[in-house]
Amino acid sequence: MRTTQISLRSGLAVAAVALPLALAVPSAVAATGITVTASGSTVTVTTTACPGGGKGSLMSNGNASFASGRQVQLTGTTASWQNVSPGTHTVAVICTDGSAAGSQTVTVGAATTPTVSSTTTPARGVRGGIGGAVEDYGTTTLVAGGALVAVAMAGGAWFVRRRTIRVRGRF
Repeated sequence: MRTTQISLRSGLAVAAVALPLALAVPSAVAATGITVTASGSTVTVTTTACPGGGKGSLMSNGNASFASGRQVQLTGTTASWQNVSPGTHTVAVICTDGSAAGSQTVTVGAATTPTVSSTTTPARGVRGGIGGAVEDYGTTTLVAGGALVAVAMAGGAWFVRRRTIRVRGRF
């Protein structure tokens, strides 16, 4: 009975790990052999499906075929297009042996310009952590503070001296 429960639990654990892997395999096989990215008005395609080189074509909505798009030779495994107009475009790659590496759509956004905004200055200036230095303390307050500092220094010196005497064995 105990062995059956352990086997059942082990089988369920293996199934829980294997199921997501099995579901991910068809999507990996069905994926295209290209990766397309858009940065500003530049579109870049990368592929490992064409080791001997090939051509990439950027097709906008009006262009329906590979030949009517903006064609660029692959440089190694990448190709890029500059000054691409905003909108949805399709990128297709064909290897030199005539096989299709894949196609993918990409959306290029409109160019954004930074906006400049002005800030207002505070009415009474910036309070930069001045703290109590703004107030004028009298002579009595300053003398009392100095006396406390002197007492603290004398107490510290006495404590250190007393500790030194105990260590030497004079106590």
